[in-house]
Amino acid sequence: MAGKKITCLDCGQVNRVPEDKLMSAPKCGTCGAPLISDKVQEVDFATLQKAARTDEVPLVVDFWAPWCGPCRMMAPEFSKAAVAMKGQARLVKLNTQDHPQAGQAYGIRGIPTMAAFSGGREKARQSGAMPGAQIVDWVKRAL
Repeated sequence: MAGKKITCLDCGQVNRVPEDKLMSAPKCGTCGAPLISDKVQEVDFATLQKAARTDEVPLVVDFWAPWCGPCRMMAPEFSKAAVAMKGQARLVKLNTQDHPQAGQAYGIRGIPTMAAFSGGREKARQSGAMPGAQIVDWVKRAL
C-alpha cells in the first residue's frame, strides 16, 4: 500500500501514511508530532514551501499578520474550518510579518489571504475574512 506523503509541520520530515490511517491520528516517524489534526498549526516559510510542494493531502494556508484586524477576526473561524476538514485537508497559518519572504514568494497582496495547495500546486486563492462554513465550502470547491 503506497499511502500519502505528508510533511511533518514540526520537524519537516516527509512521512508516508496509508490512506486508511489518515483519520486515526497518524504521527511523524521522526519526532512523534501529529501529522493530521483538527487544530490550525502555525508554520514557517521553509515548512510551507516543502509541504505545499510535497504533500498529497491538500494544504490550506491562511496568510495573516498580528496587526491585521480582519485576520484576528477570521482566526476562530479558520479554526472551526480545521475541525470540519480534519482528514480531508490540513489548515495552517503563516505570519507574513515574521516571514515577509513568503508574501513575496506567493504574491500575497493583501491579508487575510487563503491559498489551497494540492498535488504540489496552488489550486485556488481567496482574500478577505470569511466565516468557518464558508471557508469549508471554498476549500471543497477549490480542491
